[in-house]
Amino acid sequence: MLLPKRVKYRKAHRGRRTGKAFRGSNVDFGDYGLKALEPAWITSRQIEACRVSLARAMKRDGQIWIRIFPDKPVSKKPLETRMGKGKGAPEFWVAVVKPGRIMFEVGGVSAEIAAEALKNCGHKLPIKTKIVSRRDLVNQTKA
Repeated sequence: MLLPKRVKYRKAHRGRRTGKAFRGSNVDFGDYGLKALEPAWITSRQIEACRVSLARAMKRDGQIWIRIFPDKPVSKKPLETRMGKGKGAPEFWVAVVKPGRIMFEVGGVSAEIAAEALKNCGHKLPIKTKIVSRRDLVNQTKA
């Protein structure tokens, strides 16, 4: 599972999920990518589930790039604990994803295999996604 090796602060604020992603919104490494259409926190378990499903669908051909990393700790207080007494312990890690962000990229496989693999990957995520190709994005920027 993906986890940070060290962090500067053990507990983080929740933050805002508004706005669109400007960084990481192009297919830069592979030929096809999975784009987020909604804002969300994607957990390290969900990222790992996507990685496994991509590797299985592509039968270990081609290459996979994971463009998001869970670097935000989410804390929880234990069940049946009274209010107060400070913030809870870090429970799991999330990647903050905004609309327009390319989360996964694949390359070195045919369009059909890539589409099927990325579709399966999208089913593992709690948000709406869209499959984009490098050619689509090049045509959009020229128009």
